[in-house]
Amino acid sequence: MRDTRTELLIQAETLVRGRGWSGFSYADLAEAVGIRKASIHHHFRTKDDLGAALVAAYGERYDAALAEILSAHPAGIDRIAAYGRLYLGGVEQGLGCLCAALATEGDALPERLRADVVAFFARHVSWLEQVFRDGAADGSIRPDLDPATHARLVVATLEGALLLERLLGGPDAFAGTLTALTERLR
Repeated sequence: MRDTRTELLIQAETLVRGRGWSGFSYADLAEAVGIRKASIHHHFRTKDDLGAALVAAYGERYDAALAEILSAHPAGIDRIAAYGRLYLGGVEQGLGCLCAALATEGDALPERLRADVVAFFARHVSWLEQVFRDGAADGSIRPDLDPATHARLVVATLEGALLLERLLGGPDAFAGTLTALTERLR
């Protein structure tokens, strides 16, 4: 049996990551999934509802990945490297981070969607702050680094590298940026 809602979320995510929030319509989504535009409204009454569902699903996937990183990598610096590798898929697919694609539209986003994107990044910064504290305690990260400042630096560096390297250098160049970042944190 066809799971149209899931197909809509998958295709909408690809459209947003490739074109931005303003760069696609329900007509584009209907064509990508192979259904009538009116059928989308059965699953997502408004585009804002679709956006909220997209960010929620994306956040759930990242939350699971962050939990996996914590359990698989005991050293703080290894956790940051593993976090950076989460971005590699976007480079390989030629797609940006969903929430970064949304964030570029800033105040033009519906307030509800903007708040969801802010919450997504706030969770990541908070998670990384703890990784920095744990890394300083286990000796894998320099203890003189401010966790709040450097957590933002990690996100900004990786988002920027994703944007740049998906267009210019590809996965190898992204990996080089990630290596340079982690080396400076040791």
